[in-house]
Amino acid sequence: MTRPLIGIGSDVLVREGERDRAFAFMTYVESVRAAGAVPVVIPPQPENAADLLEGLDGLLLAGGDDCDPSEYGEERHPSCEPMDKRRQSNDVTLARVARENGVPTLGICLGLQVMNVAAGGTLIQDIASSLETDIDHVSEPSDRHRHEVLIEEGTQLSTIIKERELNVNSSHHQAIGRVAEGLRVTAHAPDGIVEGLEDPNHPFYVGVQWHPEDMKGENSASTLFGAFIEAARKRAEEKRGASVAAR
Repeated sequence: MTRPLIGIGSDVLVREGERDRAFAFMTYVESVRAAGAVPVVIPPQPENAADLLEGLDGLLLAGGDDCDPSEYGEERHPSCEPMDKRRQSNDVTLARVARENGVPTLGICLGLQVMNVAAGGTLIQDIASSLETDIDHVSEPSDRHRHEVLIEEGTQLSTIIKERELNVNSSHHQAIGRVAEGLRVTAHAPDGIVEGLEDPNHPFYVGVQWHPEDMKGENSASTLFGAFIEAARKRAEEKRGASVAAR
């Protein structure tokens, strides 16, 4: 069976007195491996996005710090902690190119937000100052709190998860604002916060606000990664078939 290559957009660590590092958390790497694919970490190089994705079968956009609101034309809220500019340029470019070229893409937390921004949408920069809610969306990664989400019927996400309600973890202080043209909301929290988006005209362009990579052993997480990898495997086999036919 074909083992597809999955690119994982890297984060950037900057520490005074040390060389900058491009890295990906092992929970993403292990989730991709467990689903039957080969993970490939992509350091920031937006100028090479098209060439990179041509050689890959899928793209995972991981969680991280905030998206700089200048990307969608807004002033920065005091609570905003933008990710490294090199990462933002890389992630946004990867998201755009992957969508344009039909590359299976899974966005997680910040990755979901990047998918929306890359397509022309906006973000709620600070949930706490924008919405009255009893849900603790902003819990720490070391101890993520959980809440229910309602999955919209008739979406690709509902076909994958096969449940109308799902209990998920949560660790984000920003959220989807204006949904970009062509993207569809697939899940909501009880307080109305968007928890999922997808492009219904794309083979697999799916983003979730929660962290399935940190829900090891839970069926919804393994099913989501499994569907993502299966879409990437199909792309890999189609590319291989086209290559053989061209000889």
